[in-house]
Amino acid sequence: MSAIRLLVLGAVRQHGRAHGYQVRNDLEYWGAHEWSNAKPGSIYHALKQMAKQGLLHAHEIAPSTAGGPPRTEYEITEKGTEEYLGLVRQYLTAYDQRPDVLTAALGFMVDLDREEVLALLEERVRSIEGWRKAVTEYYTPEEGPAQLGHIGEIMNFWVHSADTGAEWTRGLIGRIRGGAYTFSGEGDPFVGILADDQENPYASGDRHPEDQS
Repeated sequence: MSAIRLLVLGAVRQHGRAHGYQVRNDLEYWGAHEWSNAKPGSIYHALKQMAKQGLLHAHEIAPSTAGGPPRTEYEITEKGTEEYLGLVRQYLTAYDQRPDVLTAALGFMVDLDREEVLALLEERVRSIEGWRKAVTEYYTPEEGPAQLGHIGEIMNFWVHSADTGAEWTRGLIGRIRGGAYTFSGEGDPFVGILADDQENPYASGDRHPEDQS
């Protein structure tokens, strides 16, 4: 699994239509270049690939602010929206995958309705508990990691991570059940994108050849 696909689809969807540099700018605003593989090259590549796959529609009509050739603006398609929402659902429950996929899903979970997100997070807890039960059939945390030599530290880390993940997920469930955040169908969503003329205080400052494309 990779977070880049979800991140790019989500950024384009929030804008309605966006050119590549806008998408890159938003992902850096969210700090995604620090906690995921959302680097400039991978962002521009993902945009082009998903346009070829029919998930995005490319409009080559926006003039470049640098005076060069027209920029390409991207718009999410119906197929792309289905893919986007499917990834949010998948990543909210994918407890055993890289943390960047969960982080990305959390950023877009409000595009689902409240009850569905609660159900997905409860499924996540059940999955973690099921994994822990299977592991502890042959590894007993109470006996400490040394029972398996230094390799036991691996199991110890996994079990502690699972326990922490389940505890955190239960806390999030409680906050959402208590009315936190604005989910789909509940009103105006939180706006987390930059306006065209808004400076990004978290921009990396690294230039890429496709920034003006």
